[in-house]
Amino acid sequence: MAVLRFRIYWEDDDATYRDVVIKHSQNFRDLHEAILKSYEFDNKHKATFYRSNDLWQRGREISLEQYDKEYKAPPLLMSDTPVGSEIKEPNQRFVYVYDFNKNWTFLVELINVSKEENPKLIYPSSVRTEGIAPSQYGTKGLVGDKLAEVEEKYDLAAVGDSFGEEGEEGEEGEEADADADTDKAGTEDDVAF
Repeated sequence: MAVLRFRIYWEDDDATYRDVVIKHSQNFRDLHEAILKSYEFDNKHKATFYRSNDLWQRGREISLEQYDKEYKAPPLLMSDTPVGSEIKEPNQRFVYVYDFNKNWTFLVELINVSKEENPKLIYPSSVRTEGIAPSQYGTKGLVGDKLAEVEEKYDLAAVGDSFGEEGEEGEEGEEADADADTDKAGTEDDVAF
């Protein structure tokens, strides 16, 4: 049985990604749940996959359920669609969107196909983690809510980096050096007389 390895990039930071392995016979609902678990997101919101090309353009939709919206073509349902049935290319890509209000977007790329299952893994499974996952509902980390308070209190983006333009300091410094040389020259001339 084929095992598919997908790399799931967070769209806002491609240095943050998770590698998930899944059997080709498992469905997109299994992949959806594995992605959420790997990024530590809950499973309370709407979600959909889009078949994609090399430019990450969205194609046929593979949805958690049929939502109240207009579709160009009826979506495939995640629970009815095996992942292997949608693999059309060796580096098949999908765009995964979770929580349509927050619009969390992940880029899903097939990076490996293996014929061997790992008996130590329960599929699907996250096998690699790179970067800090975004916080689903706000700031998380060692300082927790305190960091969010600081970010809200101070608009850090509005504060400049407090550096002058390139060359400003050098020009002023050169002028000061020239003035000092003139003073020394004047003093030497006075002594010479």
